[in-house]
Amino acid sequence: MPAPPDPTDLMLFALVVTAGGFSEATKHSGIPKSTLSRRIGALEARLGEKVLQRTTRRIVLTEMGQRILGAAEQIAHEAERVAEVAEHRQLTPSGRLRVSAPADLAGIVLGPMLAAFATAWPEVQLDLDLSPRYVDVIAESFDLAIRVGEGDTSQQLTARHLTNLDLGIYAAPGYLDRCGQPSRAQDLAEFHLLALTSAGAAQPWALDRQGQGITIDMAGRRVGANSYDMLRRLALMGAGIAVLPVLFAQEPEHQGALVRLLPHWALKPVTVRAVFPSRRLMPQKTRVFLDALLHHLRPGRPADPALIAAYSLMTGGPQRNGLL
Repeated sequence: MPAPPDPTDLMLFALVVTAGGFSEATKHSGIPKSTLSRRIGALEARLGEKVLQRTTRRIVLTEMGQRILGAAEQIAHEAERVAEVAEHRQLTPSGRLRVSAPADLAGIVLGPMLAAFATAWPEVQLDLDLSPRYVDVIAESFDLAIRVGEGDTSQQLTARHLTNLDLGIYAAPGYLDRCGQPSRAQDLAEFHLLALTSAGAAQPWALDRQGQGITIDMAGRRVGANSYDMLRRLALMGAGIAVLPVLFAQEPEHQGALVRLLPHWALKPVTVRAVFPSRRLMPQKTRVFLDALLHHLRPGRPADPALIAAYSLMTGGPQRNGLL
């Protein structure tokens, strides 16, 4: 049994026949006549028979050429369909987009952006995984994952810095009424502390004020949790004092439900990154999602017009509700 012919040779054969000759096929495709002739010759050599009889004025299909023309035209048609799909996906983001993100960040900070993204690009099916674990982006077929904190970065992944989350120290007024308020950073160790944990270990609070540093260990912590959202909820219910991202605490602080303590003391911001398989040949659906993240998390960054229109549609104006 002869080896299967090269699909490209079959597509070029269909092109020559449809065009009515080598010269016309060259005009339509831009492929040199010599290349077309050589590839048709290679096809005939692989099949062991002529597919075209060439004269000075025209081409004539042989019996073999007639028998394989339908299959060659089908291959050419399928290749055109693939090209059309690729062009559509580059011009119009579409398809399933799998994104992993921490639940608290998605719920508290990214909600408006996610809703606007779904409105702006309706042909994208956005699937969110909000589990706290670090997913294996490549093995589990995720398009992008959002990481909070330094964490581990695989050499197989590309990372893009999204923003830094500033941190503050917060407590509910009711807790402060019951237990008093720390006037110095050193006093924090005497209060009920709500600690962020990672791999079961509580993260100490490293505070700095104009180069003067102090570390509050969590030996006397009251509660530990691996979720900023849970720490926020506990602080709101008066369980103790928590370090929280400022973005997470803005609304309850504005409403008087949380009080920021020791504002002159700074903590190291938390890094937020996006990781994905590669920037090279990135699908358009992933590219516009990454652009939407950057716009939402970086004030002043220009956004895709489709995203701006979606914000406006959702809120009656892009400047309302702090969406932009």
